[in-house]
Amino acid sequence: MAKNIIFDDGDQLSVVVTHPATPKSGDPVRFGEIAGVDLTAERADGTTTVKFDGVAEISVKGINAGGNVAVAAGDKLYYTDADTPPVSKKATGVYFGTALAAVTSGATATIRVKLANG
Repeated sequence: MAKNIIFDDGDQLSVVVTHPATPKSGDPVRFGEIAGVDLTAERADGTTTVKFDGVAEISVKGINAGGNVAVAAGDKLYYTDADTPPVSKKATGVYFGTALAAVTSGATATIRVKLANG
């Protein structure tokens, strides 16, 4: 292995997330231009451990930039800071992953999502 490789897998890292301001375990989070799921409460130094791959159950809203729209299994999902919940089909956000289940147009549901970075 190359001597400059720090971690064999970069799927779980301790970082200072960009959004939200105070992440909680289980929250979807954004770290710059990549998104993942927070695994730990934020530590005193501002870091939290984030999982960047795998499948997680995430609250997803059935919207896109044009308004209410259904989410179908296989659709790309994005993380948008200004939205609650932050994960939807709004392509103006950071790519989050792929929906593994459906969400009705305009509704919010917790579904399995394949994270983008794994």
